Amino acid sequence: MMRKCHLNTCPVGVATQDPELRKLFSGKPEDIINLFRFLAEEMREIMAELGFRSINEMVGRAQFLKKREDINHWKASKVDFSSILYVPRNEIGQTLYNTEEQDHGLSMILDWGLIKQAKEALENKTPVFGTFKVKNTDRTIGTMLSNEISKRYGSEGLPDNTINFKFEGSAGQSFGAFNTKGISFELEGEANDYVAKGLSGAQIAIYPSKDSKLVPHENIIIGNVALYGATSGHLFVNGMAGERFAVRNSGATAVVEGVGDHGCEYMTGGRA
Repeated sequence: MMRKCHLNTCPVGVATQDPELRKLFSGKPEDIINLFRFLAEEMREIMAELGFRSINEMVGRAQFLKKREDINHWKASKVDFSSILYVPRNEIGQTLYNTEEQDHGLSMILDWGLIKQAKEALENKTPVFGTFKVKNTDRTIGTMLSNEISKRYGSEGLPDNTINFKFEGSAGQSFGAFNTKGISFELEGEANDYVAKGLSGAQIAIYPSKDSKLVPHENIIIGNVALYGATSGHLFVNGMAGERFAVRNSGATAVVEGVGDHGCEYMTGGRA
């Protein structure tokens, strides 16, 4: 194991894009595909011998593991596997895989309300409007709504300004992330990091609260890494942004009144 795959200097020409190093690989890409296919088949055979039908069934079943006793090595003889191979007491045949469901709080997120409010737009492309209060625990606002649009209409989305929602307050991370065509969001307040991450056609406008005494062009109102990986759409910010604004933007258009370090980092398209 060379431990240098991340350096693009693979000495056997596999994990590299260097043309000279790639010449060192005498096989074909199909050979690597076959290697992994054979590994998977051998894994299935071993699992079948042990009586397992899936990887998940094997999780925690340490009773099927044992230490090799045929290795006569002074280091190996001193390795204690007792803690690793310990099997907790449980019912016979019970797996330790996914024994407790996690509650990610998805039932309480704001997007369910957005989806409900946007019913006519989702079903009939009828323009809808709404206003919502937000706080910094409201994250990825609009992402699930965009998923509903994409499931129905694919990459074409909805006509511009079909879903028109205004938000008031301090939005959590990833406000407008992956938002698709047909969505028009405006936020009166401020937002945390990753605004419009992966923006996919929506229009987003952010400006300070009318009650704020901030001078917009002198104050940061959205966090770092806005428009990360955006492909299309528009972002208008009446104020400054943090660092790495529009990193890896490849198609979205943005207007902002100032950015921190590394603005437009790795941009391959779009305009700021």
